[in-house]
Amino acid sequence: MNWLSSSQGVVLTAYHPSGKDRAVGGNRGKGGEEATASRKYGQYTMNQEITKVPEKPPFDRSSSQDSLDELSMEDYWTELENIKKSSENRQDQEVVVVKEPDEGELEEEWLKEAGLSNLFGESAGDPQESMVFLSTLTRTQAAAVEKRVETVSQTLRKKNKQYQIPDVRDIFAQQRESKEKAPDGINSQSVRADENTHQGKDDQASSLLVGEKELIPLVPEEAPASETDINLEVSFAEQAVNQKESSKEKAQKSKDSDTSLPNFRLPKDKTGTTRIGDLAPQDMKKVCHLALIELTALYDVLGVELKQQKAVKIKTKDSGLFCIPLIALLEQDQRKVPGTRIPLIFKKLISRIEEGGLETEGLLRIPGAAIRIKNLCQELEAKFYEGTFNWESVKQHDAASLLKLFIRELPQPLLSVEYLKAFQAVQNLPTRKQQLQALNLLVILLPDANRDTLKALLEFLQRVIDNREKNKMTTMNVAMVMAPNLFMCHTLGLKSSEQREFVMAAGTANIMHLLIKYQQLLWTIPKFIVNQVRKQNTESHKKDKKAMKKLLKKMAYDREKYEKQDKSTSDADVPQGVIRVQAPHLSKVSMAIQLTEELKASDVLARFLSQESGIAQTLKKGEVFLYEIGGNIGERCLDDDTYMKDLYQLNPNAEWVIKSKAS
Repeated sequence: MNWLSSSQGVVLTAYHPSGKDRAVGGNRGKGGEEATASRKYGQYTMNQEITKVPEKPPFDRSSSQDSLDELSMEDYWTELENIKKSSENRQDQEVVVVKEPDEGELEEEWLKEAGLSNLFGESAGDPQESMVFLSTLTRTQAAAVEKRVETVSQTLRKKNKQYQIPDVRDIFAQQRESKEKAPDGINSQSVRADENTHQGKDDQASSLLVGEKELIPLVPEEAPASETDINLEVSFAEQAVNQKESSKEKAQKSKDSDTSLPNFRLPKDKTGTTRIGDLAPQDMKKVCHLALIELTALYDVLGVELKQQKAVKIKTKDSGLFCIPLIALLEQDQRKVPGTRIPLIFKKLISRIEEGGLETEGLLRIPGAAIRIKNLCQELEAKFYEGTFNWESVKQHDAASLLKLFIRELPQPLLSVEYLKAFQAVQNLPTRKQQLQALNLLVILLPDANRDTLKALLEFLQRVIDNREKNKMTTMNVAMVMAPNLFMCHTLGLKSSEQREFVMAAGTANIMHLLIKYQQLLWTIPKFIVNQVRKQNTESHKKDKKAMKKLLKKMAYDREKYEKQDKSTSDADVPQGVIRVQAPHLSKVSMAIQLTEELKASDVLARFLSQESGIAQTLKKGEVFLYEIGGNIGERCLDDDTYMKDLYQLNPNAEWVIKSKAS
């Protein structure tokens, strides 16, 4: 078992021989106290038999690979060597070998994850709820669902299952009939012609052929950045279809013309930008269902396989700091600090690194001594929660090594078992914009604990990069160092070669680069998905209202009286063009606000906070937010730049409440 683990159990991580060491330019790290045992490094093994990796043959780089030479990849290979050295004294861990899924099994799992499990199987029944959901889908989203339903249907017929087997034509008949009635912002016909104006060289991800594999070259750090809008109002897959149909020649001509990363920006949306964490849980669940369908549709349109893994149940440690699942670690931490969303040890390691100053040259790149790291891990396991660990004894480079070790030693990867391969496949998408769109959807799909921890990591990495003039760690340097720690498991037991590792290194380093550079955009929920949620809620309310009317009729209530009351609820004592804002925790608990073209959410907050006393006003600012509640949304925290009149027109039946995010 892993030397970090004191308990017995089966862990997902396996360690496989790596073959001969790679000859790389001088190692800039000072490993110290290094053993000479055969070097091993960790790989997650899922749904694959273990395959020994053969010795790496000499790899003759062609002239087409000049932009990916040894020098440009040195940080990656150096980090890989450091990871191998840190694993020298460990015993191989037991491996869970899971058989390949049967035909249709992954599609069945996909439909469950997309919230469509009631279309098939023993639980299949009245499909009305799914019909509401399907009626809000775009053309490409519906095609993605139909493809998976058809596969499951064929599989169930082959197995001669006795329970209900859906007919694809029946399931999608209603969806096709309502094609003309798709909600605003998501109809495929609404894909604007100007979508192609930004699809030229600024957006196109140029590619490079390595053997039989095409990969995206590293981006020069000093490359001049262009600026382009990213459209969140139209389905990404619909945009991809539109681009394929109208700009094939343009895309082909510009494919190798530019390797710079554009400065993508979000155009101002008058109804407000929605960030992850702004929506109520019931709406966020719908967002995740739609994000999975949209991601699948985007990959389908672009001809890229969406490799989704099924989560594997394994035995792991149920206490400690390292080699423990994130969920278990957070439950453990929340007993100490209620409300904790990021592991305490993770935050403390980042804090310790920052205490040493982010201007230290080679920060994150230079490793701590392997034996010292091992001893620190054991001491942390014993003393961290007791509060007796001496943090003054931890050197800055040791803390950085411990942080990376924490990420690598998670029983299941930070980017999740289910979507790790999908993250890797991002490098195969043809344009930078499509890569960013896919990463946006993947971040939404991550479990909360993984997403929150990833966000904390990326924010820290950006702070390191902000000091690049002194620490010599550019975005690409940091991406090179961190990529092996998040993506090492990508070989997944497949036979490796220097060429294959080279392809994987370049691809994962570029994905890491994108995650760091565009992190502000990646935590945004696309408007077209929020609109689809609004449409679902509206249709569900209609269905519920219809059911209620039937119930009232059966109970012999006065139907007209009910309808009159129902109609008047939204108009009660509020004049046209005025909203009533509630603020139960402030001095002024309610206020009628006249809507104007320029009134923003920040203005509404300012009016309420101006009623507070000086100290209270300072305390409340930044702690309370204006919420849109009810109508066609469950609950949504508004950003300061939301124009209230535009949002009111989108959701006239909403209530408006000022409160803190915690309440």
